[in-house]
Amino acid sequence: MLIDCLSGHRPRLEAAVRRVFAQHGGQLGAAGSVSYLFNSVGWLCYPPGTDAQRLTELALEAGAEDIVANADTSVEVLTDPRDFALVLERLAQQGLAPATAEVSWRAGSALELSEQAAARMLRLLEALEGLEEVLDVYSNAEISAEALNA
Repeated sequence: MLIDCLSGHRPRLEAAVRRVFAQHGGQLGAAGSVSYLFNSVGWLCYPPGTDAQRLTELALEAGAEDIVANADTSVEVLTDPRDFALVLERLAQQGLAPATAEVSWRAGSALELSEQAAARMLRLLEALEGLEEVLDVYSNAEISAEALNA
């Protein structure tokens, strides 16, 4: 888990995050201890029903690094963060405006969680996101639809 925070009082924030982890059966690692698991990427997400073939061709021509077709037929376009604005602009010029577009952190590999572990993880994520100073939480946890529905 990678947590992006902004605080004027780092020791207070660290104590709050450490407390949330302890309350949910986890441990807070040292700053940067899991950063090697994540990559900074430009991420554009197109809703289900988008013409995936056309989007793929245009995105690759615009400089995208990867295209991910999801089971729900939504499509993700991944870029180098330095190329993000250019790819976004070129696709928008072709009438392809994403539902979501941002430079974000993405896990290099995923860890599938059992239903019980997924429930604990979701409670931890919710508690972390409830902290005022926490801007974003990134995780490599893979949670199945069944676990989400449970």
